Amino acid sequence: MDYSVQALLRDVEILARVGQVPESVSGVVFDSRRVGRGMLFVAVKGVSADGHDFIANAIDAGATLIVGDRLMPEARCKGACYLQVSDSATALGVLASNLYGRPSELLKLVGVTGTNGKTTVATLLYRLCMGLGHKAGLLSTVENRVGEEVLPATHTTPDPLEINELLARMVAVGCQYAFMEVSSHALAQKRTAGLKFAGGVFTNLTRDHIDYHKTFAAYRDAKKLFFDALPHEAFAITNIDDGNGEVMLQNCRASTFTYSLRRLSDFHLEVMSQELGGMMLRFEPMGEEVWVQLLGEFNAYNILAVYAVARRLGFETEPVLRVLSMLRPVNGRFDFQIGQERVVIVDYAHTPDALKNVLQTIAGILPSKASVITVVGAGGDRDKGKRPQMAEVAAKMSRWVILTSDNPRGEDPSSIIEDMYGGIPPILRARVLKIVDRREAIRAGVLLSAPGDYVLVAGKGHETYQEVKGERMHFDDREEVAKALELLVEE
Repeated sequence: MDYSVQALLRDVEILARVGQVPESVSGVVFDSRRVGRGMLFVAVKGVSADGHDFIANAIDAGATLIVGDRLMPEARCKGACYLQVSDSATALGVLASNLYGRPSELLKLVGVTGTNGKTTVATLLYRLCMGLGHKAGLLSTVENRVGEEVLPATHTTPDPLEINELLARMVAVGCQYAFMEVSSHALAQKRTAGLKFAGGVFTNLTRDHIDYHKTFAAYRDAKKLFFDALPHEAFAITNIDDGNGEVMLQNCRASTFTYSLRRLSDFHLEVMSQELGGMMLRFEPMGEEVWVQLLGEFNAYNILAVYAVARRLGFETEPVLRVLSMLRPVNGRFDFQIGQERVVIVDYAHTPDALKNVLQTIAGILPSKASVITVVGAGGDRDKGKRPQMAEVAAKMSRWVILTSDNPRGEDPSSIIEDMYGGIPPILRARVLKIVDRREAIRAGVLLSAPGDYVLVAGKGHETYQEVKGERMHFDDREEVAKALELLVEE
């Protein structure tokens, strides 16, 4: 299939041209290894490689049109046309949108950004829409969905070509709404360029991804890019209990709304009571009460964000609350198993704040005289600064802590554990164990527990693998928890 170059270049500002522009191309790629005959190659500077260095390879592979953001001598473009743009990453987003028929304009697309809660908010919005009888799509860390079809997710936010392909599939099957997580990496790399959002949500901002962004300010500013780009006809909803909530709305052209549990806001609720199976919420100012099957103040914020988006999308209060009461937690988020009078919780918490939120929730429902045992690690080749902070949180809020492997990737897991151990106050170190093997660590945590105790296995949540030295091996915390509980029965 050939694509009109004129149609593909719609809204792409060309600064300079070398050679004759072809009438059509056979496809659009940004990886020179995927170039085929007659394709358009977009040269984008990435984290570890620069596409401009592979222009010759792309032309040799058959590319007839190159788009990049550097002035290019004619000699380097022999055999193809070269178009210079101001930013090729942005151009890739626009080209991808045009390639697939600008699908985001045919959906009500809502993006969710923040440190914690993105997956839960986006997933619950998808489930809410489907529960209300509206066909929807989802792009998330856990999975992608096109209506009822489930597709694997490789990134929190896919590349522009994959995003638009998935959105186009949603349009093709009759989806009216789409909900997607928007990561800071994606925003910094312009992966959402060319998309038209009907609305955006900010959940919260705590330390994460400093290995990539280098400073917290840069991380915050990457998130803010999303709200700066929202069109005036969109809505922006922010958590103003978070110190950065109002920052996100500065210079935002969209209609702005706030939600909170502690301050005056457009959308507000109160947690009335909670127990292991869920919590009772009261929405203000109308005083409507609803029982939800999620637990913890952090999930109260997530539910409130979902409610706020639903109302801005025009859904009526009563059916929204009815469906909210039926929604189950997202896989790997406060995912609990009960066995031998113990409760073992698997949670994706992989930042200091997320870990604190989960442990505070457990403390709020913990039986008297019962203890908390936390099994936790930290990912390799990522922000080292949060490792001691996570360990300190765990040690201060648990009776026992077992430091173990998460996804060590290219690092020595023992070295990661030592980084974590350094954050534990000396007075608490007698209650800390180091077990590199995550399977053995989970078993030890369960075996250390007594009837009534809660064991938290944190960091991996929904993930079904462990990444070690470039290899992904099957590993599921939930499976290992079930096996560990069986060991108690055998004993």
